[in-house]
This record gives sequence, structure tokens and C-alpha cells, in this order.
Amino acid sequence: QVLSLPIVVIVHGNQDNNAKATVLWDNAFSEIDRVPFIVAERVPWEKMCDTLNLKFMAEVQTTKGLLKEHYFFLAQKIFNDHSASFEDFQSRNVSWAQFNKEILPGRGFTFWQWFDGVLDLTKRCLKSYWSDRLITGFISKQYVCKLLSTEPDGTFLLRFSDSEIGGVTIAYVIRGTDGSSQVENIQPFSAKDLSIRSLGDRIRDLGQLRNLYPNIPKDQAFGSHYNSE
Repeated sequence: QVLSLPIVVIVHGNQDNNAKATVLWDNAFSEIDRVPFIVAERVPWEKMCDTLNLKFMAEVQTTKGLLKEHYFFLAQKIFNDHSASFEDFQSRNVSWAQFNKEILPGRGFTFWQWFDGVLDLTKRCLKSYWSDRLITGFISKQYVCKLLSTEPDGTFLLRFSDSEIGGVTIAYVIRGTDGSSQVENIQPFSAKDLSIRSLGDRIRDLGQLRNLYPNIPKDQAFGSHYNSE
């Protein structure tokens, strides 16, 4: 006999997401000399970060992994805690239930379902943008507002949608004549949307977008991603 990688048998495609979560958790956190099928119910958040990073880089096939600020956002999301510091999260344990059983507050999906949607979208449509570090991605709407509110009119960044699975949205700042700022979010683009017209061309189309945060002219940042008409 020989130990194999984890195997999950499913009877319908809608079970695929849960199966992937089971395989990922088992593969990352089970001990070699365990009793069969016994896996830790809770694991250190730091180990979870390493696992999510390895999974992201392998699926997307990129050398650009997740950054410290990405882990901080993901921790806020999975623990539903916006008051803790980065260091506080490092000493916590995350449970299987938080990873793929409990529905995220105000949403209809789990943390893993959301993260897997991001993986799929990035792999299919955004690999080159992510690898060029043009997508901030893992950042909260509230923090985006804080970043952009002091920036010039037309400054924008790209983040993964909080409200939809597998969506990327563009947040940009508008300044009124009185100097007041307002941050707008464009409705998220799905993989289907981006297969019809690429992200680069959509950004080129939108005249209100001028500079990628912090201060890179959009044609300079995305020019190599434009398709010739």
C-alpha cells in the first residue's frame, strides 16, 4: 500500500468547489503518520496564509504571490474582524468551518467559495495583469475609499469584488468643483464579460479613468495589454 494525495468522489459538478476545499485542507494540514481521515479542525492562520499563497501561485501560474497587505485583508474577511492588527491575526487559529462552512456576513457564500472564484477569474482572464502588479485585488472597499479620497480626479485601482464570486471591479475618484471627492465603483466584471472584451480594453474605453494608483498614467500601465482594434 502507499499513501496517495487526497481523493474526493463527487456525483455532480456543483460539489466540485467543496471537494477542492477538502483536498486543499487535507493536503496542507494532515500529518503523515495520522489515523486515516483525521485532519486538524483548526490550524494557525500563518500556515493558512502559506497554503493560500502556494495555491494561488500554482493555479494562476505566476511568480507573483500574495503580499502582507493581502493577508491582512483575507484575515479580516475570514475572521470577520476589522479591529485587530496584522500581528493579532498571526497568533490566531482558523477553523475548517470558517474556511468552508460558515457563510460570510451579508453574503451567500463561504470564504473558500469566494477565494476559489478569485482564483478562477485570475487564472482565466487576469494572469498577465496580476503578474505585472496592476491589480491590487485583495483590499476592502472601505480602505479603497481611504486611499483614493486624497488622490487627483480619475485615479483608480482594481480590486476583487466582495459581493460577487469571481468578479473584478474598478474603483475611481471623482472630484467636484468644490474640491470634494467621491469614490465610485464600477459594476464587477466576470470572466464572461472579460472574454467578450478584455480588461485592458475596458480600461482604455473608460475616459474617466486617468491614473492607476498611486500615479501611473493608464496608457503607460496598461498599454501593453491593449488590443489593436
